[in-house]
Amino acid sequence: MGLLESIHSPQDLGRLSAVQMRRLAEEIRSFLIANVSRTGGHLGPNLGVVELTLAIHRTFNSPRDAVIFDTGHQSYVHKLVTGRQDFSTLRQQGGLSGYGDRGESVHDVVESSHASSSLSWADGISRAWALRGSGDRYVVAVIGDGALTGGMAWEALNNIAVDRDRRVVIVVNDNGRSYSPTVGGLANQLSGLRRAFLDKLRTHRNYEDTLDFWKDRLQTSGTAGRLVYKSLHATKKGIKDWWAPQGLFEDLGMKYIGPINGHDQVELEEALTDARNYEGPVIVHAMTEKGHGYAPAVAHEDDQFHTIGKIDPETGESMSSSSGPSWTSVFGEEITAIADEREDIVAITAAMKIPVGLGLMAGKHPDRVYDVGIAEQHAVTSAAGMAFGGLHPVVALYATFLNRAFDQVLMDVGLHRAGVTFVLDRAGVTGPDGPSHHGMWDLALLQSVPTLRIAAPRDTERLREELREAVSVEDAPTVVRFAKGNVGPEIAALERLNDGVDVLLRLGSSSKEPGAERDVLIVAVGTMAELGLDVAARLADQGISATVIDPRWVLPVQESVIELASRHRIVICLEDGVRAGGVGSRIRQEMRARGVDTALNEVGLPVEYLAHGTREQVLERTGLTGRRIAHNTVAQVLGTKVPFARPLTGQMSQVPSAEQNGARPGTDNTTGSLPTTKGQP
Repeated sequence: MGLLESIHSPQDLGRLSAVQMRRLAEEIRSFLIANVSRTGGHLGPNLGVVELTLAIHRTFNSPRDAVIFDTGHQSYVHKLVTGRQDFSTLRQQGGLSGYGDRGESVHDVVESSHASSSLSWADGISRAWALRGSGDRYVVAVIGDGALTGGMAWEALNNIAVDRDRRVVIVVNDNGRSYSPTVGGLANQLSGLRRAFLDKLRTHRNYEDTLDFWKDRLQTSGTAGRLVYKSLHATKKGIKDWWAPQGLFEDLGMKYIGPINGHDQVELEEALTDARNYEGPVIVHAMTEKGHGYAPAVAHEDDQFHTIGKIDPETGESMSSSSGPSWTSVFGEEITAIADEREDIVAITAAMKIPVGLGLMAGKHPDRVYDVGIAEQHAVTSAAGMAFGGLHPVVALYATFLNRAFDQVLMDVGLHRAGVTFVLDRAGVTGPDGPSHHGMWDLALLQSVPTLRIAAPRDTERLREELREAVSVEDAPTVVRFAKGNVGPEIAALERLNDGVDVLLRLGSSSKEPGAERDVLIVAVGTMAELGLDVAARLADQGISATVIDPRWVLPVQESVIELASRHRIVICLEDGVRAGGVGSRIRQEMRARGVDTALNEVGLPVEYLAHGTREQVLERTGLTGRRIAHNTVAQVLGTKVPFARPLTGQMSQVPSAEQNGARPGTDNTTGSLPTTKGQP
């Protein structure tokens, strides 16, 4: 039996010798390579924190002491030493989460996978423990140099630093990367720091007590005493900064230990023990290598196997076969082509240049692609400034991460009607990364931003088309959202209506009702078009006629959508966002404002945190399948399930003109056409 199999809790690590610890680290790396290569996951980050995680668990007492991993993707080693060694279903439905999960273990604290939050968690937990009489417990927060580029981390540091009695140990896992190499002034600061032998002295509690004693003594000894204190303090600081620059950490008033070799078990444990003995806020700076011990990962220039699919463990080569272009690659090609044509086009991303498809544009136009680090709030407001300066910024983010910058979208971009285009990758259900990575909130959140327009392409051609339409709008923000993975088949339209809405299918006989078209109008948002066609075919098998449309621009709600709704018995809106406050809800509001009383059923995701699984599994769990939707729609048409379709008897409702209702079509993001732009969407 290997050493790893004998580890059931962190306490089991304490009985191992230094030689055994090195052997255990080797076993863990072999385990990770063998298992993650079969399931996919965050391999590189976890190979880089093996010794660091082991040292933390040998020095501190989890779960009495809280161990927090910023973002959580580098917690696989933590899972292994806390009794979770079945990785066969990692990131699969019903299996082990790829992030922290309180349902799995009492050793897990934070479940969210959004970066730069760990220090705020540490601040809050340590405050609570101090107030409740448990101030002898430690909080250990592991945060990468990439996550330190996020402003929230510095807000937390500003608060942690003022209380010297709270036992917070901040471990900076410095591998020089987030997804890709860390950018900005912070990266330059970290690279200039070096280890000092004085760290052990300076983190001894008697050292601080002695300094405090002489500081008080001299400062209460009149003018001469205060002058002597200032001179001695300046001399001490100068010598310290000459010998071992502490940079901005010491300027915050926090003790700093490092840099430490993050793959030297003995050195790590010694530094962490010094930090623990200080009994106050300390920063331990560990230098690690992403992908350490696995040559294919270390050699991978883009992201050192930050996250992988199934690979050959010997070579690192992908074992997955692609069935076509990805949404991300299509966007990357088209935005580069647009940048070739327009010198005002610039792109901004938050530490994800390659994952969001900006690598090609960066290669051709390096001076027009800006990676701002994990700083979505800054990215959005900077984009507003660029728009004011005459550029057209394209902010490319994962949909889930736009949540972090909603205020800036609302008040800096929206309020100023800035011509900024947001491209939201991985919108809707993303699958194996779980609740905090699903891009399911954007449609509901963005509905409330006045003037903002949202496009949801259904296929490759529509993505290229709608992206060009979006960047042509100069007097308001625009959004183009698309899913994770490969693009599906091209879906041609039967007809494009005057306001840009595509009619994809008319199936079944028209109703004999005066002014009527068919029984069911299916409004399919973006990638839900294929599902909409499937539902229509199932309804036709039951003798129910249907029209399927793709609005293309789901906000503002186009006039033809309301007119078509008035000529059908029921409207079904299919979307891959939360249905509360989503596209269906907005269409219903606009219908009622125009006096159209056709029943509408919003078919989308529930307001829940959806557990990990494949996209198909999550959609199945939430009822977003052709079979389930068709079954419910048949019942609604038959009048046995609410909302009831309009009965066949009587005149179908007619849409009053906007003027009859006192509305002005085409204003802001109400119904009507988009404002005139360079290229009318």
